[in-house]
Amino acid sequence: MNCRIDHLVVIAASLTEGVAWCEATLGVTPAPGGEHPLMGTHNRLLRIATVNFPRAYLEIIAINPARPEPQPARAGRWFDMDNAALQARVAKDGPYLAHYVANVPDVSAACEALGALGLDRGPALKASRMTARGLLEWQITVRDDGQRLFDGALPTLIEWGDMHPIAGLPDSGLTLHAMAVRHPRAAELSAAYQAIRLEDVGVAEGSANLIATLRTPRGVVTLESRGL
Repeated sequence: MNCRIDHLVVIAASLTEGVAWCEATLGVTPAPGGEHPLMGTHNRLLRIATVNFPRAYLEIIAINPARPEPQPARAGRWFDMDNAALQARVAKDGPYLAHYVANVPDVSAACEALGALGLDRGPALKASRMTARGLLEWQITVRDDGQRLFDGALPTLIEWGDMHPIAGLPDSGLTLHAMAVRHPRAAELSAAYQAIRLEDVGVAEGSANLIATLRTPRGVVTLESRGL
């Protein structure tokens, strides 16, 4: 039941701000993404795959002003995007790396493994969106309250259907070369990673932080969550 990093999640107040951040920070313009009626969000995407992270991409996501309400209505949308403190940070400081998603071969089994440690990653919701290459379908864990857990350091879990979005993403000039996590509850987090057999993500004791190292047209760039 080994799992790997699927995608990094950068939350923005709007996709316009997210694209501007991407161009200024990473030196590239993100590819088109799509809409998520289930959560009232939309995104832009960037391929960042390497040998160690073969299906990795970066997602810039924002609440969709054209269809801002999740369908059907729910208590909280994914990735803590309704959290007032997170929204205030994004409004003040701009887009930032807030979370990541891990690809698992069996999302039900992975949720059971976390549940055995007393961790509720949330139910696996079925979602889909149409692309130029066909229908993308997936199951993704989303708690009813939308919480990420461990300050965003416990990944959301995803199980893809027959297609994966990276197949339709062009080379971006970006590659992910390392992913590390610091957290004051490092032992608990390490146990959770071991339970789902998450590979290639180091965990150390310290203040909550996600640290992704990418090679970009602007050189090596490190994205950090720095807490919330």
